[in-house]
Amino acid sequence: MGAYLLRRLLIAIPSLIGISLILFTVLALAPGDPFGELATNPNVPPEVREALRLKFGLDDPILVRYLHWLTAMLQGDWGFSFASRVDVDELILQRLPTTLFVVGSSQVLALLVAVPVGILAAIRPYSVFDQVANTLAFVGFSLPTFFTGLLFILLFSLTLDWLPFVYQADISATGWRWAWEHVRQAIMPVCVLGFFQAASYTRYVRASVLDVARLDYVTTARAKGLSDGTVTVRHIARNALIPVVTLVALQIPAVFGGAIVTEQIFRIPGIGSLLINAMLANDTPVVMAVTFVFACLVVLFNLVADLLYGWLDPRISYR
Repeated sequence: MGAYLLRRLLIAIPSLIGISLILFTVLALAPGDPFGELATNPNVPPEVREALRLKFGLDDPILVRYLHWLTAMLQGDWGFSFASRVDVDELILQRLPTTLFVVGSSQVLALLVAVPVGILAAIRPYSVFDQVANTLAFVGFSLPTFFTGLLFILLFSLTLDWLPFVYQADISATGWRWAWEHVRQAIMPVCVLGFFQAASYTRYVRASVLDVARLDYVTTARAKGLSDGTVTVRHIARNALIPVVTLVALQIPAVFGGAIVTEQIFRIPGIGSLLINAMLANDTPVVMAVTFVFACLVVLFNLVADLLYGWLDPRISYR
């Protein structure tokens, strides 16, 4: 296991370098100037604008700028935000925990809903439960997150006044009251993302369980006299979850993309809203750092998915 993990980490290094080079080149060639506002400000002398451009190397060749960025990043310097006037790593560390909490909670909710519903729908195919589950899955997958987010706000915030629709990072309460307020304001964004992903996962879990249930070893297990619950849990569900793990890992970029929209709807001070604000302000250091963090998270979750294969399927060994 240790050798396999080290080998995967070594493979991830050139992958991340290639991703960062592509991202940096695209952002460098994109229209817009981080100091465009200074050019139209008569209070800023031209020599000051030129000094700033020289300091940040904005007129250097793209490859030289990339090597400077890569060297600084490896030393822990992720750049300076032109819009916020603070270090980029400070901005990301302030907002990343909120995004990881919302996205992580939504994924847990999606799996808690999709796995049992998909398994029950598969072991009772074409039943009333199966038809209702398929209908709800199609409806949930067809509705975009911005629509369900606005619907939740209209119903639970404006009509029923149960939940707040604006996410607050700094809550003045302490103790259990502080924890409850955080959970209360996270319910709607977590449910919006979680139900959308659960609708997709339910279909894959159902299809995977149906495929595994037809295999010979399942028939043999039933012929040995094992109960339906034991056959389903120990012989069907565990093997059927292997492709689902792959799906969850590959869906991570889409989840973060949906989180960007959800953060804008509920005004969540996360990394998604930071990315949107940085793009609107042509704050390229922040855009580069946030997109690179997303890439690192995708590589990390794919590695976690590969490690889960060995736990789900004993036939898989890492050497």
